[in-house]
Amino acid sequence: MTDETIDDLMDATYRALCKHGYAELTMQDIAAESDKSKGTIHYHFDGKQDLLESFLEFLLDDFEERTETIPGETPSERLHEFLDQLLTPSDEESSEEFRTAILEIKAQSPYNEAYRERLRGFDRATRDRIAGLVTDGVEAEEFRSDIDPEATADFLVTLFHGAQTRAAAVDRPPERTLEYIHAYIDDTLCLESADRNGSSPEVDTGAER
Repeated sequence: MTDETIDDLMDATYRALCKHGYAELTMQDIAAESDKSKGTIHYHFDGKQDLLESFLEFLLDDFEERTETIPGETPSERLHEFLDQLLTPSDEESSEEFRTAILEIKAQSPYNEAYRERLRGFDRATRDRIAGLVTDGVEAEEFRSDIDPEATADFLVTLFHGAQTRAAAVDRPPERTLEYIHAYIDDTLCLESADRNGSSPEVDTGAER
């Protein structure tokens, strides 16, 4: 397949997932969102699962490319910006439908090793990006020296997944969780906040005891 064909089919899969969700999605639904025929899609993919495995890989590659360079002059600014990108929908019209479809795929992962492995890849990439930014902040003496970057990244990734799940399950906007995440960065991670308060905040960051 050419890159253009891949992009077209992945875009069509995104639109079809938003419209139909995971359970009801068919290859014909994806073909209807593309200029490719159902037969052409079946030529390149064995079926719905094979196509969705490729779609998850496509999302991961796109995520890694988009977040390779994060804007901001300081590690703190870049960490804020990165989490904004994670939790602020780029497509307001279909964000809720897409979150729901992804939640359905996540629900299949305990029974589907291929889905689970691809979701692990996204989780790992997100955690590594955050841990790298926190490490940069510690080395720049912007974040507290007793912060454990890996444990902090695990905590923030867990908050991210929880916010996504709550948004899909109980319609709680992830932007509300984002407010608390920004406060956590400023009030718990930042060295200036600790100096201002006269001591390190009494928050468990996962640092070794």
